[in-house]
Amino acid sequence: QVRLVMKAHSFVRENVPRVLSSVKDKSSTVPIPRISQYLYFLFAPTLIYRDNYPRNPTIRWGYVATKFAQVLGSLFYAYYIFVRLCIPLFHNSSQETFNLRGLVLCIFNSILPGVLILFLVFFAFLHCWLNAFAEMLRFADRMFYK
Repeated sequence: QVRLVMKAHSFVRENVPRVLSSVKDKSSTVPIPRISQYLYFLFAPTLIYRDNYPRNPTIRWGYVATKFAQVLGSLFYAYYIFVRLCIPLFHNSSQETFNLRGLVLCIFNSILPGVLILFLVFFAFLHCWLNAFAEMLRFADRMFYK
């Protein structure tokens, strides 16, 4: 939801000044973007609206398949870490009486698996998923990390 709000803000911020200046100049045509431009912007991995983006000439489907395989691999590995390292720590805690020492130990023992899962999810989404969609949309500006 935050991403969509940021994209809507960028779209409005880029287009309102153009529309207002054309109305102020009493121009016969108002530069309203096409629906296809807005839809492309919604799926493109960028938060800054432009009417045109640099595009690659072809789609490398092998690259797309590799990125989606990396997403699936990351999710399965995160699931494996969660099942093997996190669930056993908290499994018996519901049957025992509350113990502050036990709670603190469970939390500290689950910090490392939690951080690993966080890194895997960020890698899966921010690197693999966005690169796969950028390739499918032939989006050429791949400066995600800048």
